[in-house]
Amino acid sequence: MALGGLGCCGAVGKAVTGATPGHYGPMRFLLAGSSGFLGTALRRHLADAGHEIRQLVRRTPASPEEVQWFPYGVGLPPTALDDVDVVVNLSGAPIGHWPWTSSYKRTLLNSRVATTQTLARALRDVGRSVTLINASAVGYYGDRGDELLTEESTPGDGLLADVVRHWEDATARAREAGQRVVMIRTAVVLDRSGGALKPMLVPFRLGVGGTIGSGRQWFPSISLNDYVRAIRWLAEYGDVDGPVNLAAPEPATNADLTVALGRALRRPTVMSVPAAAVRLALGRDLSGQLLGSLKVQPRRLLDAGFEFEQPDLVSQLNATLPHR
Repeated sequence: MALGGLGCCGAVGKAVTGATPGHYGPMRFLLAGSSGFLGTALRRHLADAGHEIRQLVRRTPASPEEVQWFPYGVGLPPTALDDVDVVVNLSGAPIGHWPWTSSYKRTLLNSRVATTQTLARALRDVGRSVTLINASAVGYYGDRGDELLTEESTPGDGLLADVVRHWEDATARAREAGQRVVMIRTAVVLDRSGGALKPMLVPFRLGVGGTIGSGRQWFPSISLNDYVRAIRWLAEYGDVDGPVNLAAPEPATNADLTVALGRALRRPTVMSVPAAAVRLALGRDLSGQLLGSLKVQPRRLLDAGFEFEQPDLVSQLNATLPHR
C-alpha cells in the first residue's frame, strides 16, 4: 500500500522532503498527562530528538522542568506558557478501567473535558501562536461495521462517541482565538510495556487466547513508535490542524490480531469468547469497546506525507515482541 511521502525520522533541524516546512530547531513542549504509558514514551522521544520538555503536574514540582497546575480550578500559573511552542494534552482517566459505574462514566468525561477546557482558555489568552495537540480517540466514530472511516466521517453513537465529541468541543476557545489545534483520534497503541497489549499477552502466553465475539470486527491500532513519531511530526513539520486519525493504514480484524499474536508467541489460539459472555461480564458500554468495529484510515496523515514505519498489525507486533 502506498504511504505517501517521507515521514519525520531524520534529525531535528532538517527539512523533510514531502512535508510542509515548519520548525527546524529545538522546540519547547508543555505536556499534560505525561506520566502514563503514552506520555512517558512521548516525553522520552521528544527529549531524544533534542526538544525541551516541561511537564504539567498536580503535585508539588520535583524539578525545574515540572510546573504545577490545577486543571479543575485556577488552571495554569501565569508563566507556564512562556516560550512554549507546543502544548500536548494527554490527560484523561483510563478507558480500560472496570467497571464503568455511573460515577466512573462521569470521571471519563470530566477528566478529559475539564483539563482540555483549562488549557484552551490559557491558549486563548496567551497572546501569541502556540499549537495545541490534544488527545482524542477513534471511539468518536462509534461502531460502524465495515464502513471505511476517515477524518471526514460523521460521529457515531454510544457513550464513548459522546465523550469524544465533548472532548474535542472543549478545544473551542483555543480554536476560536486562532490557535492551531490538532485533535489526535488515537487507535489502540500497541506495545508490550503498557496499554491494551500488556494484559492481552497473559492469556495468549498461557495458550488460552482467542477471538472475541465473531472476530470479524475491525481493530484499529498503531505501534507506540509510530504514535510518538506522528505527534512529533505534527508538531515539527505539518500544517495539518483539526482531527487526525492516529491509526495504522492497513486495517486488521480481531481475528487477524488473534492469529498474529499466536504466531508471534508460538501459542495456540483455538479459544474464543462469545459476544454474549463479553456483554454479561463487562456491561454494554465497556463490552462495546471489544465488540465494536472501526475500520479507520489515517487519511490526513497519509495525504500530508507522513510515512508509517509499522503500517500493519504484524509489523506492529514484531516491533515490540521479542523474536523467538
